[in-house]
Amino acid sequence: MRGGAQGQLMLGGDRKLYVVKFQNNPQHVRVLANEFLATRLAEAIGLSVPRCDVVEVSAWLIANTPELRIVSAQGGVPCAAGLQFGSELVGGLMPGQLVDYLPGEQMHEVKNLPEFAGMLALDKWTGNANGRQAVFQRKTGERRYRAVFIDHGFCFGAGEWRFRDEPLRGIYGRNSVYTSVAGWDDFAPWLERIESFPAAKVWAAAEQLPPEWYGDAPQELERLVAELLGRRSRVREMVDAFRLSERRPFPHWGMQVSAPGFEKWTGQGSAVQ
Repeated sequence: MRGGAQGQLMLGGDRKLYVVKFQNNPQHVRVLANEFLATRLAEAIGLSVPRCDVVEVSAWLIANTPELRIVSAQGGVPCAAGLQFGSELVGGLMPGQLVDYLPGEQMHEVKNLPEFAGMLALDKWTGNANGRQAVFQRKTGERRYRAVFIDHGFCFGAGEWRFRDEPLRGIYGRNSVYTSVAGWDDFAPWLERIESFPAAKVWAAAEQLPPEWYGDAPQELERLVAELLGRRSRVREMVDAFRLSERRPFPHWGMQVSAPGFEKWTGQGSAVQ
């Protein structure tokens, strides 16, 4: 698969396709922990992300599959055996039409376009140090695409596990996904869920991480979770810094305009309990 982590497309024992990122990927082992934790948080506030899981890849499979290698300028090494991160392929074995780019006129017709505001809030909360990535799926017979948010490996500052907040970090590369945002009401469902996110749910997600994904350093994971919980009340401030940035992403802020699908839209997921 494309991307710096050199993920592999693999068929799981449950007969589902997964994009698997390995512990010895070129970016950092913590990328696996970041992917898992950010996906769990996104799911909990109702954002469209692929289902993820911890997957085990055996040494036998790696030894008998020459393609399972991490490639570098110096050559390559076999992928690590053991517990890896798996993200279910969007659409699975029958994806319909799946693209990572849409022209402007089609972008405005994405059925869950308001979720980009929610994903922006989540990326600010989790300190995503990379640009926001998404793919667009249209099932057979459907006219409109649905956005699915992928690649959260650089949340929490990637391998550093440090939050370096800057207005233009963690945002989608095209302003067109934000131009119909008219004010705080378009962020309300997501901000309310983040600000009231139960600490127990964050700790529960962190406890599911294999220790080898964070270097067997539980104190570092505890520090990260504590900082993350403290950031819940600062997300509005970080979104506002982006609003006031040189990018000027919300040209209709304060105006009574709404694109199709924005009226009283509160997301496909339910609020956290």
